[in-house]
Amino acid sequence: MKILISADMEGATGVTWPADVLPGTPQWERCRSMFTSDVDAAVRGFFEAGADEVLINEAHWTMRNLLLEQLDERAEMLTGRHKSLSMVEGVQHGDVDAIAYVGYHAGAGSEGVLAHTFLANSLTGVWADGVRASEGYLNTLVTTEYGVPVVLVTGDDRAVEDAKGYAPEAVTVAVKDYVSRYAAVCRPPARTAAEIRDAARRSVPLAGRRTPPEPEPHTIEIEFDAEHLVGAATVVPGVERSGERRVTFTSPSAYEAIRCFKAVTTVVSSAVEEQYG
Repeated sequence: MKILISADMEGATGVTWPADVLPGTPQWERCRSMFTSDVDAAVRGFFEAGADEVLINEAHWTMRNLLLEQLDERAEMLTGRHKSLSMVEGVQHGDVDAIAYVGYHAGAGSEGVLAHTFLANSLTGVWADGVRASEGYLNTLVTTEYGVPVVLVTGDDRAVEDAKGYAPEAVTVAVKDYVSRYAAVCRPPARTAAEIRDAARRSVPLAGRRTPPEPEPHTIEIEFDAEHLVGAATVVPGVERSGERRVTFTSPSAYEAIRCFKAVTTVVSSAVEEQYG
């Protein structure tokens, strides 16, 4: 049995503030240990329940945040950027039996600690086939296409609530409770690690590849906080204006949809000016 962990940082224990997740800041350096503790707890729980392999895919920002030296020696970690499927890289190879989302968060325009979708700002909403979509929702469109179930989700309480919409059977752990986008009631890492470890053990019976469904088209709509970003986004082939601050595109599969979405966010991020957005 092989389990893939997609590890994001905004939903990690103790994280509430932009500096907590911005590489290079003193607060990021401090929070890396708590982030690593969450991931390591999941790793240990999976192995205790019978997993043979656990691969961690770094999914936050530079994708170089976890402390490898603090992880269980049985784990392996995929670190670094420019991966074909970004946050769920590895799910496409046919050898993964389940995926866990550790440190996830709510989507752009929703209540949640550091809520966003791919870009820290600029996007005020994302919809997939008419449903407001977080990163977890978008990533699950892809994992479902490869027959890989989501068995565990950790993050703040809003991320846990969001998971009910895309992975209703998954075991969940709320490591903190939302107060505002930049505030939360947090539990200490010793407590959250124990809860995540136990949840990972309980989630293993949900693992097992499903028969992949036939790929189907998905329509993605994106809303920005400034009109000029629409002009930037429509440079990507197939992306069209759908409103004053909105664009839309339709892709033939979830695989193509997430790659087009990634292209849009990459282009848009280069069009954001420091002071005026």
